[in-house]
This record gives sequence, C-alpha cells and structure tokens, in this order.
Amino acid sequence: MRILGIDPGLQKTGWGIIEADKNRLTFVGCGLIKTLTGLPLYARLAEIDAGIEKIIGNFKPDVAAIEETFMNNNAASALKLGQARGAAIVAAARANLEVSEYPANLVKKSLTGAGHAAKEQVGMMIRTLLPKSGRPGADEADALAVAICHAHHAQSRARTGVS
Repeated sequence: MRILGIDPGLQKTGWGIIEADKNRLTFVGCGLIKTLTGLPLYARLAEIDAGIEKIIGNFKPDVAAIEETFMNNNAASALKLGQARGAAIVAAARANLEVSEYPANLVKKSLTGAGHAAKEQVGMMIRTLLPKSGRPGADEADALAVAICHAHHAQSRARTGVS
C-alpha cells in the first residue's frame, strides 16, 4: 500500500510518501508545499490544493493520512491551520483517496512510544525506520510519521477486521 502522509500548515505543508508491505516500510519521497505569505488566504489554500493534487498525480498513492489540528491558545492560528487541512483533504478526496486523520500525540506514540516526543525524537525515528529518507526537515519528517502511523493502524485494523 502506498501512503501519502500530510502535515498541514498554511506556510508549509509537509508531505511524505511511503510503501507499506506488512512490516516493511519503504521511503518513496517527501517535500514541502510552501505558500507565499503575501498572498490572500484563498490563494494560499489554492496553492496547497494544487500542490497535493500534483503530488498525487506524480506518486499515485493508494490512501492519504493527515494530522489532526492541534488546538493551542491562538484560535486564529488554529482556524487557519484547519483551513489548510481542509484544502489538503479536499485535494485527496477529489482524487478518490480515502483520508484517515490522526491526532499528533497518536502519531508520535506510534513512532517513538511517547505521545509527547520532541521533534528531534521523531526525526531520529524517521531516519532509523526510513534510512533512504536522508535528513528530512521537521515538516517532512512529521508527514512521514503520519504515513507510518497510518501503516501501523491500517495493518492492525486489517488483522482484527475492524474498519
């Protein structure tokens, strides 16, 4: 199964593609969709949508997984992040991909064993599990972590027959 992992953000949306075959994970690619800060919100959301559409066209994933919005003290930032998530989800849905959503703590716990792991721990585990990924940036590593989380949970659901 080819999985597109997405770490949404209005300035930078990280993406990562892995192949999952039982317990074997293979790095396929990763990168960033960067939006121009001077553009109006609708134009930035359109850039995220177009970027995800291009990635799907180039890499042909079977499914997508995205990190849920983490609610912090800044409601305006959370709303903008939610809009960036929405643009990415719609792009994947338009390509007929099933989109699974995972909270950040579950992604970190699936990868490192700790739900409050630091970004450095996530990066180290990405380099360990996907050595061909090199040294991805934090947003790319987070996207790959989302994809790995989905691979683990999809495999568990398949074994138990729970969807």
